[in-house]
Amino acid sequence: MAHMDTEKTQAAQWFRDLRDQIVAAFEGLEESHAAGPLTDQPAGRFDVTQTKRAAADGGDAGGGMMSVMRGGRVFEKVGVNISTVYGELGERAQMAMAARKGIPGMKEDPRFWASGISLVAHMQNPHCPAVHMNTRMFWTPHAWWFGGGSDLNPCLEYDEDTAHFHATQKAHLDPHGEAQYPRLKAWADEYFYIPHRKRARGVGGIFMDDQCSGDWASDFALTQDIGKAFLPAYVPLIEKRRVQDWTEADKDAQLVHRGLYAEYNLVYDRGTKFGLETGHDADAVLMSLPPLAKWH
Repeated sequence: MAHMDTEKTQAAQWFRDLRDQIVAAFEGLEESHAAGPLTDQPAGRFDVTQTKRAAADGGDAGGGMMSVMRGGRVFEKVGVNISTVYGELGERAQMAMAARKGIPGMKEDPRFWASGISLVAHMQNPHCPAVHMNTRMFWTPHAWWFGGGSDLNPCLEYDEDTAHFHATQKAHLDPHGEAQYPRLKAWADEYFYIPHRKRARGVGGIFMDDQCSGDWASDFALTQDIGKAFLPAYVPLIEKRRVQDWTEADKDAQLVHRGLYAEYNLVYDRGTKFGLETGHDADAVLMSLPPLAKWH
């Protein structure tokens, strides 16, 4: 299979552009918060650090950019990570990928390249839903594919918010065929399920993995529209809910619900496992964990 250097560069640049748009939009939400709780606090800002990944021999294996805002007036903690990493898959990562994808030749040539964006937002106001979004491209000499999605995680559910989130995603996916939104919604419902709790971690969204139709441009366009749907699906919900007052019981419900998020990410999430397995910066991999959570 070709090295696909042009395609890799194009994808990595797009993930960076999406990161820039989201960071600007989230800092805009902090600045525009003029009514409701915590308006007397200073507007939050992202702290940006570069991350580096070292190969087993100490050589360069890529890295990325970790952007984290803590203690804002709207966002309690939000991280927006981008990374482009490469090297050779270790034996355990090879086995996990081979079991899932059945890629021939991986043991003989375990090189890989991966680039993507990953975002998790935990909010100050319990009426504002937490959210997750990521999109990524993965390449090996034997196969390439895309993955990603976004899902909404409110602790206090509003049916109209859930409807808006899903309708916006559907509108972005429909140009790729009317079957895409139902397919990706069902995939998210299955993927973001917590078996030991016998429940979903939120109200769903869209998700795909191993997306390779054989047409790279088409699959990249689908991945881009998953990313493009995110801000219009999410930002209006925060603008609406950030002005609402909350009670101690609301905050308690939020902290307990965050426990679900932590459990899912530590036990089941494929991206967390891959990041730790391949030696990426642990703080960047675990950026998605909430600053505070609670278990009864």
